[in-house]
Amino acid sequence: MEKLKQNLQPIVTSKQVAIEKALIEALPYIREFEHKTFVVKYGGAAMTDETLKAAFAQNVTLLRKVGINVVLVHGGGKEITGLAEKLNIPTKFVQGRRVTDEHMINVVQMTLAGKLNQDIVRLISMHGGKAVGVSGLDADTIKAKPYETQAHESLGFVGEVTDVNTKYINLLCDAGVIPVIAPIGIDDKGNVYNINADDAASSIAIALKAEKLIYVSDVPGVYADNTILKTVQKKDAAELIEEGIITGGMIPKVLSAFRTLDSGVRKVHLIDGSFAHSLLLEIFTDDGVGTQFVLSDDRYYSLND
Repeated sequence: MEKLKQNLQPIVTSKQVAIEKALIEALPYIREFEHKTFVVKYGGAAMTDETLKAAFAQNVTLLRKVGINVVLVHGGGKEITGLAEKLNIPTKFVQGRRVTDEHMINVVQMTLAGKLNQDIVRLISMHGGKAVGVSGLDADTIKAKPYETQAHESLGFVGEVTDVNTKYINLLCDAGVIPVIAPIGIDDKGNVYNINADDAASSIAIALKAEKLIYVSDVPGVYADNTILKTVQKKDAAELIEEGIITGGMIPKVLSAFRTLDSGVRKVHLIDGSFAHSLLLEIFTDDGVGTQFVLSDDRYYSLND
């Protein structure tokens, strides 16, 4: 009798039920997004905390394994500042953008296109994925021109995207690998530019006609009365700003999201990378964990709306 008892299956636990529910819930999304392109901007705590870094690598690897073309664009502001300090190169910001002289652009290149980029590639490889590090200079992946502030100030070698080599990026995706793109660009004269990673990700998503642009950062989403708004439509954004619900640094993020949508990207998501697996939870669950931006009701296509 004791031997028989040992062979009996245990009662299904609540954890097992939750896993079963999550897997079933994910299936329609996996079918919906197969062969679609997601551009993911990777930044914040998810790039520095070892546990979060591992979870993020697992997440993008899983997305690729279920047939989603993942294009990764990473930041690196803290790392750039850290290396600049070691080299005694002063750091200055104007309107949130790093003033980039001939010394700073070398620091930017060394940081973004060097060890930081390769560490991300290595981490994805460790978790079973295939990734290729891409500098924006490679195959003219990112063409750029000088960026000017509203006051027409020069920020040195700070650039804005003028063109994206989608053929090269799509070639990598078709080969089953994840392009890991460092946001630096080049012009026809060979000048190299430091490009804001959010802007680079948006331009790449537009050029690729991506299904989604996902910002993974330290911002959980858009709050209203201490609750994260699941969805923000374009028609509601102005009112949310006017009422002071969307304030400060969130305003340019929201405006940028809708510019991206106006250019043809289907959805923009803002999610908190400071807890593990937020990327999968946003994409493959009905409730999600962040804020999604859409143009209007008739543009909704997600199964969770």
